[in-house]
Amino acid sequence: MNGADRLPWIALNSIKGVGNVFIKRLVKRFGSPEGVFGASESELMEVEGAKEASLRAIREFSGWGDAKKELERAGRLGIGIVVYNDYNYPANLREIYDPPHVLYVKGSLLPEDKVALAIVGSRMATPHGRQLTMRIARDLGSRGITVVSGGARGIDTEAHRGTLAGKGRTISVLGCGVDIAYPSENRELFGLISRSGAVVSEFPLGAPPEPNNFPRRNRIISGMSMGVLVMEATGDSGSLITASYSLEQGREVYAVPGNVALPTSRGTNSLIKRGARLVEGAHDILADMFPNMKEYLKELGDEAAEPAAVAAGNLDPEEKMLFDCIGMEPEHIDTLVARSGLPASRALTLLLNMELKGAVKQLAGMRFIRGCQ
Repeated sequence: MNGADRLPWIALNSIKGVGNVFIKRLVKRFGSPEGVFGASESELMEVEGAKEASLRAIREFSGWGDAKKELERAGRLGIGIVVYNDYNYPANLREIYDPPHVLYVKGSLLPEDKVALAIVGSRMATPHGRQLTMRIARDLGSRGITVVSGGARGIDTEAHRGTLAGKGRTISVLGCGVDIAYPSENRELFGLISRSGAVVSEFPLGAPPEPNNFPRRNRIISGMSMGVLVMEATGDSGSLITASYSLEQGREVYAVPGNVALPTSRGTNSLIKRGARLVEGAHDILADMFPNMKEYLKELGDEAAEPAAVAAGNLDPEEKMLFDCIGMEPEHIDTLVARSGLPASRALTLLLNMELKGAVKQLAGMRFIRGCQ
């Protein structure tokens, strides 16, 4: 499809009060968004769920100029627009009850992304949760599983980083426009993701990260995936919303058990009580997703139990200098900046590269340790 073909999709998607389910029914009835705009009021009234206000908004739509500007702006920013009937629209997502009909994409969506697992969890993750998430994501990514998450602080960030460390594909689903880096500290990470997968959103360009957006985007995280793994979650965590969507969509739910004394274990332990599959490593997930791969998974089980090896030998001189500033105890970023003499922004960039290589690990509070510890 060319840009002109996408314009009616953007226009229809922008009409307030016309939701995804009704758009799905409209396009099925009239064959295309153009057909919807060309339909008579009586024809529109025949569609299930038709409401007078929605039909009036369609018939009186005058926002073609804004839709064209949106399309042109996406082109200038190098952002792709994938619509519901595109060949590269995510196959799993197309199957859910209320799929988004327009996706803004930085990066690429590929057919192999059908074999995907979502990894979600607490923004206030424990050091153990962060390390385990990175290990599981790395093991999944290295074996061709696309890892989907939300780009948030904590577990989401480690899921993306771990997949990149395993040279795998990862997709970040945002609760704002893809032209906005939220959280801002993940700006560089989003750049890496777009080169090894995709950053996607159903929200138009410039849409701010409003609280109501995040529960809505969670259905896309689960919808793009064969199942959802919840790493750490409090009893009222948004990750449990993603797990609920996964169940509604007929997908699997996996959870890592945790210390009963920690708030971040209450959500995951509760999910396991209610029937979620207990997971200790990537081999458990793969054994469930691909039960006929027993010999392969036996080898993976041994390998996945090992911590990530330190890759200090693969560091460039500037990274090695910064690596040598990290002692035997966790070091705060301010301490590393003072010891190395590097600007804080440069130090953080190097630390992210070193983390992807397995040489360092980030703990809560912007503290770093060597990867072997």
